[in-house]
Amino acid sequence: MRLRDLFIRLSSLLLVVLLAACGGQFRTSYDAPVSSANWRVTDVNVSVPTTLTVSEAEVFVPNADIVWREDPAGDRYAQVAALMENAIRKGAAGAKGSRAVQLDVTMMRFHAMTWKAETQAPAGVHNVEFMITVRDARTGEVLAGPDQIEASLRAMTGAEMAAARGRGETQKSQISAHVARTIAGWLGLGADPRTEFSSVGA
Repeated sequence: MRLRDLFIRLSSLLLVVLLAACGGQFRTSYDAPVSSANWRVTDVNVSVPTTLTVSEAEVFVPNADIVWREDPAGDRYAQVAALMENAIRKGAAGAKGSRAVQLDVTMMRFHAMTWKAETQAPAGVHNVEFMITVRDARTGEVLAGPDQIEASLRAMTGAEMAAARGRGETQKSQISAHVARTIAGWLGLGADPRTEFSSVGA
C-alpha cells in the first residue's frame, strides 16, 4: 500500500472515531397531541432570541445553538425565523375550525449541517428545538402550551445528499417538511411523527 493511500485510510478512520465521540441520542418529540378541532391558525409568530449563539465555522460540529448555511451570509436569526414560520404554517394548514388562534414559537436550537459535515461526515443530524404556545387570536387567552417540541431529523450526507440535491431537495426543504409534519402531528392533524434515533451531531 502506498504511503498516500495509507494516510487517506488512517485519516478517514480518525474522522469516524472523532465524529463518533460527538454522537448522541436525538428525537422528534412532544408530550402529547393537542386538541385543535375547533382552531383555525391565523398567525404564526417565531422568536429567535439573540441570546442563542451562532457559528459560521466550517467544521464538522460547530459549538453553537444556530448553524445554518443554505441562505446567503447574513442575519441567521431572521433566516431561521422565516424558515420556521413558513414550515409551521404549512403544518398547521389543516386546522380549519371556527376559532382563530395564533401560534407563538420561541426557538431554542436550530443546528443544521455545515457544508463540511454534509459532504464528508458519515452521518449527521439537523437538530431543531422550540417552545410553542397556542393563544386565542382575539383575546390572547392561552389555549395550549407552552410545550417543548423537538423536531430533529437524520441528515443526509455524502453521496446520499448529493443525489437528493440532484432531485431538487435541499437542507431547507427537508427540514421544513419535517417541521411541518411535526406540527401537524402535534396539532392532531396528521400521523404521529415521534421517534428516537442515534446519530453524529450536537
